[in-house]
Amino acid sequence: MRPQLIMPLLVAILAGCSPTIANRGNLLDADRIAQIKADTSTREDVIDKLGSPSHRSTFDDNTWYYIGRRTERYSFLDPEVTDQQIITIHFDDNGIVKTIEKTGKDEIANIDAAPGQTPSFGRDTSWIQDLFGNIGRAGTPMAGQSRRGRPE
Repeated sequence: MRPQLIMPLLVAILAGCSPTIANRGNLLDADRIAQIKADTSTREDVIDKLGSPSHRSTFDDNTWYYIGRRTERYSFLDPEVTDQQIITIHFDDNGIVKTIEKTGKDEIANIDAAPGQTPSFGRDTSWIQDLFGNIGRAGTPMAGQSRRGRPE
């Protein structure tokens, strides 16, 4: 084989082996989190250093969450979670940080879907009925209507 053909083929094969990296949410660096101190930092300090939170607690405005996840995916394989964190910041009623909690990838439960099917009510149709079931129905007016959708 010619070297001119081997090199592009080799590059294409190696490009297929590199992962696709996806960052979702807000993955914070440890040094940025370390700038927030309990009993001294305010809400404004937290927003200045970490940005706005990913989520605020539904029932308590004094709890903020910073949620982030990084996944890697190789070609057609399922994505693999390489990093995941949830930073929970609790404030007191005066807006001062009370506690900072960090939950990492190892502490988060991975819940798989249950096997099987969810029962649904209605007609069970075969794939043949699905394929050919609407033949002759296209453009047929509903009972009591003309083709233009007006009552007869």
